[in-house]
Amino acid sequence: MKLKSIETFTTPDVGFVRVTAEDGSQGWGQVSTYHSDITCQILHRQVAPHVLDKDTTDLDDLLDIVAEREHKFPGSYLRRAMAGVDTAIWDMRGKQQGKSVAELLGGTPGLIRAYASSMKRDITPKDEAARLIHLRDTQGFDAFKVRAGAEVGRDKDEWPGRTEDIIPTMRRALGDDVDLLIDANSCYSPDRAIEVGHMLQDNGFTHFEEPCPYWELEQTKQVTDALDIDVTGGEQDCDLPTWKRMIDMRAVDIVQPDILYLGGISRTLRVAKMAAAAGLPVTPHCANWSLVTLFTMHLLRAIPNAGKYLEFSIEGPDYYPWQYDLFVQSPYGIENGQARVTDAPGWGVEISPDWLARSAYQISTLE
Repeated sequence: MKLKSIETFTTPDVGFVRVTAEDGSQGWGQVSTYHSDITCQILHRQVAPHVLDKDTTDLDDLLDIVAEREHKFPGSYLRRAMAGVDTAIWDMRGKQQGKSVAELLGGTPGLIRAYASSMKRDITPKDEAARLIHLRDTQGFDAFKVRAGAEVGRDKDEWPGRTEDIIPTMRRALGDDVDLLIDANSCYSPDRAIEVGHMLQDNGFTHFEEPCPYWELEQTKQVTDALDIDVTGGEQDCDLPTWKRMIDMRAVDIVQPDILYLGGISRTLRVAKMAAAAGLPVTPHCANWSLVTLFTMHLLRAIPNAGKYLEFSIEGPDYYPWQYDLFVQSPYGIENGQARVTDAPGWGVEISPDWLARSAYQISTLE
């Protein structure tokens, strides 16, 4: 099947992609959030010319051709743009075959355990605990992630003593029957990360995310080798050779690709297969309620080395005002701490016509 047009509908925060094939079949996908308007320009200029009127059957090869033709641009923006085409093609395939993407990938619709993922650092441990208790009691979450240190903080905390406070506060407030995770967002040197890691182990945390600058794989490996807690990472990485090196050297215990940062479902499956061969689980990064969380839900229902849970943001309009009113019906209901992948064809979601009408539109065609 060949594509005859690629359309984008974008704001600075979110960009949706619609592909149309030569037989009129259509599918919807998304470029990565954040500066999505820039990413859509890259899609039309540096991705569309290489995929229009090309056979999409071997999607891995087609995406590799894009990367090769644009070899002078090996970074994140190109991959974020490629993801829009990839995810739209998967939706189109699902609609053509009457199957969910999870089924196309060899999985099934159904439930996925979610962890409640806090994005905030400007919140006191006491207030963080209160809102997580509320989510436990009202939505049934039994796993929670909070934030340590300052983002890319060079060993500094958000304010002095916050990390030493939040670690025991979460365990004391939420009890022993929940899983606790923490994300340092590239904050620490290895020595400080190991120090924090011992505090985490003493308080029964199970997951220590991105402890060191993510690009310093050797630093992260030092932390992984020194601790018993699972050290995790990879959300920012979009280069497949870097992924191979990360996995081969066992820099982390759990890999965390972001489907839209990495370049789509097909490229994420390659990382998942590398991880499976090394015996490593995959707990992807998906930190907002755009389509990235839905994509991740389908993936986790299909891959054999899926991690324990789905990341599920708990932030509201004060933090993510742009993630609302994107869809005719939200796919993100949580019941008893679980999200659900339906059996609807493709991604099983409809983009809001009102949102589309307010967005910036562009099309690339064969003509």
